[in-house]
Amino acid sequence: MTVFSATNAGIVEQARSLAGVDSTQWPTQKIVNSANNWHDLVTGYAIGNDKRFQWDDTNHTALPEGTVQLTINVSDYSFLTDEQSNAIVTLLGVSRYDGTRYQPLAQIDRNDPNYDIATFGQQTGTPTRYDKIADNIIRLDSKPTATVAAGLKFYFQRVGSYFTSSDTTKSPGVSPLLHRGYIIASAYDIALTLGLPNLQALGVERAQEEAKMVQYFGDRNNDEENVLIPEPITYE
Repeated sequence: MTVFSATNAGIVEQARSLAGVDSTQWPTQKIVNSANNWHDLVTGYAIGNDKRFQWDDTNHTALPEGTVQLTINVSDYSFLTDEQSNAIVTLLGVSRYDGTRYQPLAQIDRNDPNYDIATFGQQTGTPTRYDKIADNIIRLDSKPTATVAAGLKFYFQRVGSYFTSSDTTKSPGVSPLLHRGYIIASAYDIALTLGLPNLQALGVERAQEEAKMVQYFGDRNNDEENVLIPEPITYE
């Protein structure tokens, strides 16, 4: 496991060593920026390829779920940040509290044949479905008849937990198998900016780390067996 900064062993120190620079030539904040940019790349691959396990950064201290008030006569709701102010990237599901427990709402799309754009979200009633009109904005099929505190529960995927210049023992919130990518990406940015002679070599390593990351997330569900599901044949 690789920490952000430690004597001769952290992302900061190893990136500088690979690039052949010191802290005066390349301050820690610039490595913070490079590491966070790479983390955004990792997070994007993880979310884009992880449809079954709902990947989340292990440095987050709260689960990727939250609640909001269900408000009378309001059908549109946005979910922009979690309780720790991390940006929400996309919603995975929404449930409504029925007085006993949270009941999942069915997701519907405006392209579905039974979607009436003229009435969806305009009439008063008990919401049972929602339309995801943006990555983190929904419209309920009915306007609620009453206000309920924490009446909606939502599940989401969010940005990763970012580094700051004061971090020392913090590690990237992904598999240790992918930690070297943060070092290589940071060293590559140094070489690119300063025009160093090892730019090409670091570019090759960076591409290898990205390929390794893509394969890792592509194979992440290899403990599940592939099952053939027959489709019915309709005879006319």
